[in-house]
Amino acid sequence: MLLTVIVFMPIAGALALLLTPGGERANESLQKWIALICALVTFGLSCILPFGMASTGLSYEQNVPWIRAFDFGINYHVGIDGLSLWLVLLTTLLVPLALLSSWDSIHYRLREFLISMLALETGMLGVFAAMDLFVFYLFWEVMLVPMYFLIGVWGGQRRIYAAVKFVIYTVAGSLLMLAGIIALYYLHGGFSHNYTFDIATITRDLRVVRLPIGVQRWLFWGFGLAFFIKVPLFPFHTWLPDAHVEAPTAGSVILAGVLLKMGTYGLMRFNLPMFPDASREFAPLIATLAVIGIIYGALVAMVQPDLKKLVAYSSVSHLGFVVLGIFSFTEQGMQGALYQMLNHGISTGALFIIVGMIYDRRHTRLISEFGGLARVMPVYSSLFAVVMLSSIALPLLNGFVGEFLVLIGTFTSSELAHARVFATLASLGMILSAVYMLWMYQRVIFGEIRNQDNRALADLSGRERLVLSPVIVLIFLMGIWPALFLSRSEPAIKTTLAPWAASAVEGETNQREQVPMPGSGPGVAHDVRDSTDSARSGSLQASAGAVVIYPRDRDVNDVKEAGRERSNVPNW
Repeated sequence: MLLTVIVFMPIAGALALLLTPGGERANESLQKWIALICALVTFGLSCILPFGMASTGLSYEQNVPWIRAFDFGINYHVGIDGLSLWLVLLTTLLVPLALLSSWDSIHYRLREFLISMLALETGMLGVFAAMDLFVFYLFWEVMLVPMYFLIGVWGGQRRIYAAVKFVIYTVAGSLLMLAGIIALYYLHGGFSHNYTFDIATITRDLRVVRLPIGVQRWLFWGFGLAFFIKVPLFPFHTWLPDAHVEAPTAGSVILAGVLLKMGTYGLMRFNLPMFPDASREFAPLIATLAVIGIIYGALVAMVQPDLKKLVAYSSVSHLGFVVLGIFSFTEQGMQGALYQMLNHGISTGALFIIVGMIYDRRHTRLISEFGGLARVMPVYSSLFAVVMLSSIALPLLNGFVGEFLVLIGTFTSSELAHARVFATLASLGMILSAVYMLWMYQRVIFGEIRNQDNRALADLSGRERLVLSPVIVLIFLMGIWPALFLSRSEPAIKTTLAPWAASAVEGETNQREQVPMPGSGPGVAHDVRDSTDSARSGSLQASAGAVVIYPRDRDVNDVKEAGRERSNVPNW
């Protein structure tokens, strides 16, 4: 019940805002406080979550029937594990910070802006909490609408272009995922005789009965393209710089801090555990695109004249590390990927807040317009330095831990072909990030004051210092004490990697069992043989129309006994 309250608390605040009259200054102040208090209460409730987490499996689970028409088996099923816990907390932290950062920046349709922010928060929390495919897709689409309005109504001069481009890219990926969800629903129901959208049930059953490799390929890309667009992975990244540059500061913070993580979260929740053979087959291709994104994003960021666009392209580079860590298929790589998701949300979110602060004062983001700010804004310059150094992965700051784990996990991977080459090339991204970040900081903060308008700039106010304070604390905390966060995600990471751990077990037992597909014979054929290559890779041997059933989560004899019953033979 607690998780449901957290998910829907923001939308309750949005409904409360609808009851307030708009237009007057006094009402606007009331609306700001309603939205901020609602966001802070949501964050406070989410802080309880880490203390009640189970060692394995889902926590704070709620599973009740929802739509029973036509026996679709759609439940309102929510819960969190180590994959989603910190992403929920990241979301509830960044929303109040984003609201505070835009406290005096929105000058028209304030009530609608606040409603959009709170509705967006509910959509994002629902994505991370949903454990039913239908509910997941519903929240995935819900968050699209308020983000469209945030960019299109309160954005910059090219806001309509950026908003429409964002929607086209996202909807295209969403429709592919919807097709994949429907196909997975019927494929799973066909062999299990249990038509359900339940994510945990489908994932568990697909560890026992793997889909044919051809089917896995289609489903991998159906889900994967939606997630790759959201990340965004090169070459699906072109919508991101426009959306970031045109969005208001609060929109950029949420877009970089949370929305991009929904793509990498989806890869870890769906693609790897449900389609392991296709994931392994396409891993070299995905790793290649990730490395290209790392280097390309850094090189393009280096030549940007606009502060916001520089930070936007740095996101393309940093998220490439996350994707590379995911497809390393190692615990270190995936832990690093998840940690880097948190790091990026905190550091890049803070960078957009910092850029927004200077934009509110000068109404320009061009690097050439600044210089010498350390003389007039020392507090701003100092906090900017900490956030900038965390973004380039300085040791003892949060960014170092994530990227280090990703590179180690990739370099030592035995599942990813040419892993050491990918790790070596990706390490160039860390060097390039130092180049473009330090060069940008030097031109903005140091040197002589070249523009006389900068001499009268005020340093950070108390509200602005309050916004950046929790970010600075987390940057140091996550860099010095990463075990506090990694220990919570470890069981979920191991569960996600179960297909690859099972491959090692199969290499020892060298046992497998085949269930015939229609047209391959009337009975159930048992085939126990030594096959080192197939046992090591754990890949599905679907020749002659057979589905391979591996005894992973069940006792071997139980699986064989179930296979002898004609009623339990998968009906593909």
